[in-house]
Amino acid sequence: MKQKIVQMEPYQCIFIDLDRTLWDFEANAREALEEIYEKHNLSQIFPGFQSFIENYRRYNHRLWEEYRNGKIEKELLKYVRFRLTLKSFGKNDLSLAKKLGREYVDISATKTHLFPHSHEVLSYLRDNYPLYIITNGFQEVQLKKIRNSGLEGYFEGIITSERAGVQKPHEDIFLYALEQAGTDAKHSLMIGDDVEGDIRGARAIGMDQVLFNPGQKEHRENPTYEIGSLLELKDIL
Repeated sequence: MKQKIVQMEPYQCIFIDLDRTLWDFEANAREALEEIYEKHNLSQIFPGFQSFIENYRRYNHRLWEEYRNGKIEKELLKYVRFRLTLKSFGKNDLSLAKKLGREYVDISATKTHLFPHSHEVLSYLRDNYPLYIITNGFQEVQLKKIRNSGLEGYFEGIITSERAGVQKPHEDIFLYALEQAGTDAKHSLMIGDDVEGDIRGARAIGMDQVLFNPGQKEHRENPTYEIGSLLELKDIL
C-alpha cells in the first residue's frame, strides 16, 4: 500500500463517498441478490448463483457507465440489467425483469454492512469537521441506506447526483457540494474509493483527495493521500 502522509492543509470540511467507501456495496448487493435468487427460484434459469451474479455484475457495470454518461434513464437501468441477465440464459421475461429490478432496489437499501471502523472514524471526524456525503447513487435508495445503517447523524448534508443534476466526476457536483457546505475547494477534502469519480473529480476543482483502497488495486493516479483502512484517516485528520 502506497502511504503518503504530508503536512496537511487546514481542512474545514470533509466530503465522503458512500458506496464502497463506508457502505460495503459488494457484501450488501450479494445478500440482496441471493434473496432474489432464492425467492424467484432462479436456479431454474441459471446453473448456479455464481453464474447469475457474474452476469448481472457485467451488465450492471456497463449500464451504470451509460447512466453516468447520460445515455440511459434511471428507471430503465433498474430493470434492463436484470432483463439482459435473464436473456443471456434464454429467459426473455420483461415482467420478471421489472419485478427483480424493483425488489433489488428495495432489498439492497435495507442491508447494513459497513467497512470496518466506519462508525468509529465518523464519530472522530464529526467532532472536528462538518461532514457531507457525495454520492452518484439513486437519491431515495442512498437516503435509505444511510438511515438503515445508522449513518444519518454524522452528516450535515447528503449531496446526490440527482440533486446536483450531474454525476461524479463532473465538476458541477463538487461545486454544488461546496456551495451547500458554504466552503471552498482549498479547505476541503474528498474521501472515496473511485479513482475517476472521487479522485480525478475532486482534483479537477482543486480539492485534496483520499483514495480508500482496501484491496490495494493498482492504479496510475497520484492522490493526495491513499489508505487501506478507514482508521488511517486518524493519521491524516
